[in-house]
Amino acid sequence: MEKGIRQTDKIYVAGHRGLVGSAIVRSLNRQGYENVIGRTHKELDLTDQAAVRDFFEKERPDVVVLAAAKVGGINANNTTPAEFAYENMQIQCNVIKCCHDYQVKKLLFLGSTCIYPRMAPQPIPESALLTGPLEETNEAYAIAKIAGLEMCKFFKRQYGDDFISCMPTNLYGPYDNYELQGSHVMPAMIRKFHEAKVNGAPTVELWGTGQPLREFLYVDDMADACVYLLEHYSGEQHVNIGTGKELTIAELAQIVKKTVGYQGEIVWNAEMPDGTPRKLTDVSKLHSLGWHHKVELEEGVALAYEWFVQNEQNARK
Repeated sequence: MEKGIRQTDKIYVAGHRGLVGSAIVRSLNRQGYENVIGRTHKELDLTDQAAVRDFFEKERPDVVVLAAAKVGGINANNTTPAEFAYENMQIQCNVIKCCHDYQVKKLLFLGSTCIYPRMAPQPIPESALLTGPLEETNEAYAIAKIAGLEMCKFFKRQYGDDFISCMPTNLYGPYDNYELQGSHVMPAMIRKFHEAKVNGAPTVELWGTGQPLREFLYVDDMADACVYLLEHYSGEQHVNIGTGKELTIAELAQIVKKTVGYQGEIVWNAEMPDGTPRKLTDVSKLHSLGWHHKVELEEGVALAYEWFVQNEQNARK
């Protein structure tokens, strides 16, 4: 089967309006791929097997990027684990099987670094997958994502399908989710500090101790890496996408606070969960393939905050 992708290919990006999918569409368009299609959830429910099959029968995409998923932060994962497991596995099974049945030339499946064991070696190599217990606070989402990337591997192994997977680290940027009960740490901080500044609040409460270490990647960098992999990679093993750099949540809070221009104090609520103590990806495989990130954290936070301010009324919150 032909490897790589061509600029004339019809490329279906599942989840094209989300944080990840919209960035991949932007990257594809920047790099000359003009035949990019997407469907909103209202237009195509990816948990509906018959609807997904009808879509593939009609559209016959050459390339598929599976960036659609039910996602959320610690609170959402903790309180609705059944939905996270069921809906994500439905989406993956429907799309991956159709990619095989309709002879899609290339599929890129996007996972998440939460698939790795809670106490994985740091930085986390791709080989750490399935070597230990998962972090309980996002176990359901992680298990679903593991099932998806393993399914891609099995289809490649059994049928020779050019199905590849990547594991982005913590992402942030345009079209992120700013809903406080379901969002990740970066957009939650941006919204909290911004609203505290606007309202003149003397303090901002943040969850946990501030001590966990995290890695953050600007979403347009992630998207460029995805296109690079579509063009250059056909291996069975998934590929980490990240910066290889980390900082504490407390250090991140200071960067966001400074970027927003908030003058008050930060209060840490240590009764709330911290999540995984440390999560840094080993990106040596990605670097060996010839790709490195471009946007450093302070520049990225400034870009993300600028987008939030310009789109505050329409941001998902």
